[in-house]
Amino acid sequence: MAVQSHDPSLYEHRDVVPVRRALISVSDKTRLLDLACALAEAGVEIVSTGSTAATIREAGHPVTDVSEVTGFAEALDGRVKTLHPAVHSGLLADLRLADHREQLEQLGFAPFELVVVNLYPFEQTVASGRPAADVIENVDIGGPAMVRAAAKNHANVGVVVSPGRYDEVIDAVGAGGTTLAQRRSLAAEAFVHTAQYDAAVANWFLDREDRGWSDEAAVEKTAEDGSIDSIFDTGEGYVGYEVFGLREAVLRYGENSHQRAALFTENEGTGIAQAAQLHGKEMSYNNYVDADAALRAAFDHERPAVAIIKHANPCGIAVAPDGADDPIAAAHELAHACDPVSAFGGVIAANRVVTEKMAETVSGIFTEVIIAPGFEPEALAILTRKKSIRLLALPADFAPSPVELRQVSGGFLLQDSDRSFKGASEWELATGEPADAETLADLEFAWRACRAVKSNAILLASGGASVGVGMGQVNRVDSCRLAVERAGDRARGSVAASDAFFPFVDGLQVLLDAGVRAVVQPGGSVRDPEVIEAARAAGATVYFTGERHFFH
Repeated sequence: MAVQSHDPSLYEHRDVVPVRRALISVSDKTRLLDLACALAEAGVEIVSTGSTAATIREAGHPVTDVSEVTGFAEALDGRVKTLHPAVHSGLLADLRLADHREQLEQLGFAPFELVVVNLYPFEQTVASGRPAADVIENVDIGGPAMVRAAAKNHANVGVVVSPGRYDEVIDAVGAGGTTLAQRRSLAAEAFVHTAQYDAAVANWFLDREDRGWSDEAAVEKTAEDGSIDSIFDTGEGYVGYEVFGLREAVLRYGENSHQRAALFTENEGTGIAQAAQLHGKEMSYNNYVDADAALRAAFDHERPAVAIIKHANPCGIAVAPDGADDPIAAAHELAHACDPVSAFGGVIAANRVVTEKMAETVSGIFTEVIIAPGFEPEALAILTRKKSIRLLALPADFAPSPVELRQVSGGFLLQDSDRSFKGASEWELATGEPADAETLADLEFAWRACRAVKSNAILLASGGASVGVGMGQVNRVDSCRLAVERAGDRARGSVAASDAFFPFVDGLQVLLDAGVRAVVQPGGSVRDPEVIEAARAAGATVYFTGERHFFH
């Protein structure tokens, strides 16, 4: 009788494991065909399931359906397809043990050296507001079982749960196989993935336990039910709430955990509510608010621009310098340099496609959301390695909304969006020497950028980037002090923009004492003569725009 022992001294050493057979079953099909193509070209046998197999086959790559391996068709509406000894023996066989190899041969099963699995979209289904029955069907069983089996057997099997690791695996296959160090790293990521997934499922069940499980009552509520409760109802019969538009999703909570929240979409809308989430955790209420503020800031500029937002206020805004090799990456670096401390945990918007170089920089910074017109494949591969970061791609026809709506008690306010920016040629030189081209460009940038700052807004800029921001203060002099304090030594030689006129000379004096050399502001105060005189005495240039940009 064979002795079953797991004494490591009895094992054969396995570092590099050639990949001859791969099992692929993914809900997220990002870059699936890149991987399948590389495996097929390397002569790897691909075994797959359902829509994954169909996608690979339609692309012209050979694939074996898992039902051919198990000898059984999918059963119970797809609940049972990979839960079979032919699959799990191939995942769990420790090929360092002669007995395991012999048993596989006797059973007629073949081992897998690579498993690529990501799980049913449970959190996305919850976020969509679909009924409990649909949510439960998105509790993955076979997927976690395969992931955990392969991760346990990482001595023999590489397990991949994120498209962000595809390039690494493709390179490894081409180099002769995965290394033990790679398989250990992949296994650790896999166990984190299943732990987070199980936590999300458990939290949903606990939340339902707290709120009750009455799906029948929920189904009875319809759009004709005018109660506010129906807005947040997750029942199947609910389709929308006429005042707000079509409900897209019920969010986990609002600004705070005790507040309910939902996302609604406008008919023919092309904004953040229609953005495609490519990766990351479920969007929260605050994520949407900050991401929309970031879009507002980034898309105020025609040149490649990046805005970093925290609590709806900019930590930094910048446009790409002339001649930059990678304009959007350069803009991000300048925006981040404005206030790196505040940028931690921020939301980033770019008005151009996110490049690989920008992604490399962002990947080292804790970021909640990145929203942009798109992402280069290389950028996606880098950023999707970070589990939590939310990546949103704007609709192809995205354009800032021409109107803004805000609720007040008992009604709504509607106004034109603030998209008017007078160019420098329309400004009035109030005092000082006319600015040179470089200074004028910084003033124009600052004037556009300060519109994204909550009033009272003061923004200091240099080289097409913010260097200090003072926002949300109840008097302008405090905003000036805050902007100067955040800029530090960078205030000297910078330019400043103020979203409204200086009602007293004290705010401007703070800027002048810090070394600000030029200021753009609306003008129109009864004390404009005093303000102009202070600037003249300091040798500074001041322009009046004749328009203001309050942002409450």
